[in-house]
Amino acid sequence: MTTDFDVIVYGATGYTGRLVAEYIALTYPAGVRWAMAGRSLSKLEEVRGEMGISADVPLVTANADDPASLRAMCERTKVVISTVGPYQLYGSDLVAACAATGTAYVDLCGEPAWMRQMIDAHDAEAKRTGARIVFSCGFDSIPFDLGVLTLQEAAVARFGRPAPRVKCRVRTMKGTFSGGTAASLKATLAAAAKDPSLVPLLASPFALTPGHKGPHQPTGLIPEYDSTIESWVAPFVMAPINTKNVHRTNFLLGQRYGDDFVYDEMVVTGLGEMGKAAAEALTKLNPFADNKGPKPGEGPTKEERESGHYDVLFIGLMPDGTRIDAVVTGDRDPGYGSTSKMLAESAMCLIEDVAGDGGIWTPGALMGEPLRKRLIAKAGMTFTAN
Repeated sequence: MTTDFDVIVYGATGYTGRLVAEYIALTYPAGVRWAMAGRSLSKLEEVRGEMGISADVPLVTANADDPASLRAMCERTKVVISTVGPYQLYGSDLVAACAATGTAYVDLCGEPAWMRQMIDAHDAEAKRTGARIVFSCGFDSIPFDLGVLTLQEAAVARFGRPAPRVKCRVRTMKGTFSGGTAASLKATLAAAAKDPSLVPLLASPFALTPGHKGPHQPTGLIPEYDSTIESWVAPFVMAPINTKNVHRTNFLLGQRYGDDFVYDEMVVTGLGEMGKAAAEALTKLNPFADNKGPKPGEGPTKEERESGHYDVLFIGLMPDGTRIDAVVTGDRDPGYGSTSKMLAESAMCLIEDVAGDGGIWTPGALMGEPLRKRLIAKAGMTFTAN
């Protein structure tokens, strides 16, 4: 199919959309045909000028309330990058349009109930048309999805089999959650209040693996002392989406991690009584409880983004107790600086590195090693195993 563009950044006037557009303009100044898309042509022109992006970059108008405009946009490009969330409010028609037209799609979604609805509604059509639809291509859930993949590859190479038990422990993380993440969580809670049938879906680690239920998984909802790392750990706010994506990757890869795979994510708070107190305090803390954080479209300064970072440890435990570790790091704040680079490189990976069948995928299941190489080379991330 001949298209006008390789990539369209949809939502380019929003905070994260701007960062994605800026990243593409700086990282791929030639050789990539791309455009900025949004509701307002005048706003797109204004943002393009503010960001110092060449006036030669085309602008495309499309509106979440106008399915015809979304389909027209999809028909012009190989890949759509969507930063327009909450996706359960503004994203369904775009996914439908991509599935129908065979257009690849990446987003930042961390809304598991909506993701499952999209899988049920559009996976078969995407397989028919060849549309490669990939949710969760930001901090939720690429570092975790590819972190487990990295560890399991190392376990197979060393022991001849994957680790049946993997613990993810967030050791350091500096930076704010995005306003879009907060808005998505609030929209999810509101949807569950209106439709109680969504609650079991939100609670299940296997919500994104239709027809498959694995072994019992740790809840990660209470602080605990983790003897494996000799430290207290607390619930991690992104675990409810990351764990579902990790299990979907295992599902899509034909249970490559094993039918007995058990996985959880928690935050390391430290040793002794101070570590325990910190874990208990973090458990009670709701980072989205007030309205002091960034709103959708808002975010930290460039200096704040560049001073952010994260370090995530993955521990694989073999049946005989042997341990193997993997570590993922990022050189920017997770919610904005690193996320915008991951999202853009996911789109480029679909264009340049990965063919693959149509369907609704995870980053790890579809892009795996090629995406990991890109993130190491261009996005300030590291993936190591020992």
